[in-house]
Amino acid sequence: MTMNIVVAGPRGRMGSEALKMIQQEEQFSLTACIDRTVTEETKKEVKTLTNQDIPLYSDIEECLQEVKADVLIDLTVSEPGFIHTKAALQHKVRAVVGTSGFSDEQIEELSSLAKENKTGCIIAPNFALGAVLMMQFAKTAARYFPDVEVIEKHHDQKIDAPSGTAKKTVELIQEERKEKEQGHPDEYETYTGARGADIGGVHVHSMRLPGLVAHQEVVFGSTSQLLTIQHDSFHRESFMEGLKLAVQEVENYEELVYGLEHVMGL
Repeated sequence: MTMNIVVAGPRGRMGSEALKMIQQEEQFSLTACIDRTVTEETKKEVKTLTNQDIPLYSDIEECLQEVKADVLIDLTVSEPGFIHTKAALQHKVRAVVGTSGFSDEQIEELSSLAKENKTGCIIAPNFALGAVLMMQFAKTAARYFPDVEVIEKHHDQKIDAPSGTAKKTVELIQEERKEKEQGHPDEYETYTGARGADIGGVHVHSMRLPGLVAHQEVVFGSTSQLLTIQHDSFHRESFMEGLKLAVQEVENYEELVYGLEHVMGL
């Protein structure tokens, strides 16, 4: 059975990799793309990326009214990503979302809408299978090592901090770890922010530099020992196996699933 797919954000680095993945899968068919601007130049760029004439829209409502779509893949940023995902669910089009930066309230709204319309939606902070395993390993380690800090490193064009992966990691750690303040009780910052964000006692540090793609270390400390769980994505193709899995599995859901670990059965 062929799955008709609409991609939002086709000209981005993640989007262009997603287009390659779709073209390599026999059961996937690229039906349309959604971009913030539709000009002759952007149409040519998308045609070069897809090697075919694909309808390009700037308005998702117009797209979903004119094109038969089974799945929306959104790889944009938080503001348009929320609009696109909400519209897809309203049209009962399943959604696979790799956009980070949604608020808890936005995720709750999308979750209610997905359940109301019995339409599957998978939102994944990270589609790299190794990153998902890293988060799960960190959750397990938190049972035994309550002192932990997270260091995430991304390319300098990422606009949200901390990353969705770091936020999800902390959420998983907090499921196993009692809230605890770390470090010296009288510690202070000479430079504001030197200790990073403090989320229930877990310090999170964000690095943004050219040359990075997506990297994270979760460092646990205990008496005379350290445990470091680390994952590195050196190219965006590392996210494609997880993205493909999510597209294949989203039809099996009638609600919103947050985190690829549920799809992987972890």
